[in-house]
Amino acid sequence: MTVRRHLTQVDMAKIVSLSKRRGFVFPSSEIYGGVGSTWDYGPLGVALKRSVKEAWWRAMVLERDDIVGLDSAIIQSPQVWVASGHAAGFVDPLVDCKVCRGRFRPDHVKVYKVVGRGGEELGLVSAVGNALGEVTKEIVERGKAQAKSRGKEFGSLQEAGVATDYPAALIPCPNCGAAPGSLTEPRMFNLMFKTFVGPVEDTASQVWLRPETAQGIFINFDNVLTTTRMKPPFGVAQIGKSFRNEITPGNFIFRTREFEQMEMEYFVKPGDDEKWHDYWVRERHDWFLSLGINKDKIRVRPHEKSELAHYSKATSDIEYLFPWGWGELEGIANRADFDLKQHAKHSGKKLEYFDQEMKERYVPYVIEPALGADRAALAFWLDAYDEEPARAMGAASEGQAPGASDEARVVLRFHPDIAPVQVAVLPLSRNEKLTPTAREVHASLRKRFVTQYDDAQSIGRRYRRQDEIGTPLCVTIDFDTVENDNAVTIRNRDSMRQVRVPIAELPAAVAAQLREMGSTRA
Repeated sequence: MTVRRHLTQVDMAKIVSLSKRRGFVFPSSEIYGGVGSTWDYGPLGVALKRSVKEAWWRAMVLERDDIVGLDSAIIQSPQVWVASGHAAGFVDPLVDCKVCRGRFRPDHVKVYKVVGRGGEELGLVSAVGNALGEVTKEIVERGKAQAKSRGKEFGSLQEAGVATDYPAALIPCPNCGAAPGSLTEPRMFNLMFKTFVGPVEDTASQVWLRPETAQGIFINFDNVLTTTRMKPPFGVAQIGKSFRNEITPGNFIFRTREFEQMEMEYFVKPGDDEKWHDYWVRERHDWFLSLGINKDKIRVRPHEKSELAHYSKATSDIEYLFPWGWGELEGIANRADFDLKQHAKHSGKKLEYFDQEMKERYVPYVIEPALGADRAALAFWLDAYDEEPARAMGAASEGQAPGASDEARVVLRFHPDIAPVQVAVLPLSRNEKLTPTAREVHASLRKRFVTQYDDAQSIGRRYRRQDEIGTPLCVTIDFDTVENDNAVTIRNRDSMRQVRVPIAELPAAVAAQLREMGSTRA
C-alpha cells in the first residue's frame, strides 16, 4: 500500500514531546533530576525496540541456516580488551571548558571564521557538530557579538576546519561561547567504564564493562565451531548491552553511554571476504527498506582509507538522514583476520578452521554488520512520523472513521511488523453491554497479534491516540455488534477506511489487512 506523506523532515522537538506524552522514552532518574543522556524506555518504547530487535533476529538467525546465536557476558577477562586493542587504544583526546565544564573531542568541534562586511577576519567562533545545521542561529549570533566587540559590522561566517587545526588557546568554547583561552589543551580520555570484581577495589580486581559485543563472539569462536559443526561461511549473532563513556552524547537516544547492539560476525575463507562484504552491505541496506524506511533517507557510504579503523580492510556505513543531518545507523566492516589472530596470540589457543575436504587450516576473515538497536528504533520512529493537515483529509465520508476531518492528524506510519501495537480493541463506550464482548474480542486477538485494549475517552480521541502511537488497525465494538450482527469494524490507520467483519472471521481479516500493509508475519 502506497501512503502519501505530508512532512518531509521531522522536527526533533516534536518527537521528544511525543515520546514523553505517549510513553516511548523517559529521562532516566527523572525524579532525582536525571542523568545526562540516559534514558528509560516506557511501555511503547520498549515494545518498539523489542520489535526492531525481533525483526533483526528473525532476518539474521531464524530465517537463515548459516547463522547461530550467542549471548556473552558483559564483564569479561581484562585480557580480552588488551588483546582487542581497547585497553591501549580506546582513548580519545579531549578538551575541557574552564567556564562551563563542558568536555569535547577536538575533531567534533567545528571552527568558523567571523568575516566583517569589508571582508576582514574578526576572529573565530565554534560549535559542536559536523556542520552548522540546527545551531545556525546561535553561532551566527556569536559571530555578530564577535564583530560588535571589534567595533565592526558582521558580514558572514566561513567554515575554517575543526579544533584540531587550531591551538586550544585560540578557540572559543563551542558550548557556552566563552572567550579564547577557556579551553584546556587536549588530554587523553579512556572511553571504557571501569569497575571492580570482588569487595576490594584494587588493581588486581579491576575489569571493564564491555564497549562492544563483538569480542564475546571472537573468544567463543572455537566453542561455537565445536558445538555446532558449522563451516565457513557462517555467522554468530548477538544482541546485548554495551557501555562507552562517550564525551559528547546527545541527539536524544542516538548517542548514549549505555546502549544496545545487534552485531553479527560472519566468518569466511580468506579471498572470499570482499564478495561477502559486498553481499552484507546490500543485505543490510535492503533490510531497512523491507521495514518501510524511506529509500531517499538512507544511503550507503564507503569509508575513505583515512577513516578506517586499525583492524578494518574495508568498511561501509548505512546512514540515515536524521533531523541534524546524515548519521551512521549501521557499519559493515571487513575486519580481516585481526581479531582471531590477536586472541590466539594473547591466549595461546589456536583459533582457526580446518577444512576437511581441502586438508588445510586457516584463520577465517570476518565480515561484521554492527547495528545499534537504539539508533535503529529512532530511525524507524522518525521515518514513520507524519502530519496530515485537516484540509488534506476532506470531509468525513461513508466508510471513514468518526472525527476524521475535524482536526490535523499526527500519525506514526510504522511498518506493521515493528509497530509497538498492531491492533487496538476499542469498545464504543464503557457501557456494560459492550464490555464483555469487547474483552472476548481482545482475548481472541492477543493470542496472535500485539494488541492494546483502550476504552478511555471518546472514540474519536482514541482513534487519534492510536494514530499517534502508530497502531495499524483499530477494531471497534458497538451496539450493533451485541444487538444485531455480531460483527465489528476494522479501521485502517493509513487509508482511514472502515470495513465491517463478523467476529468469527476477525483474526483472518486482521491478518489479511496487516499483510496488505506490508507484514510478512501476520
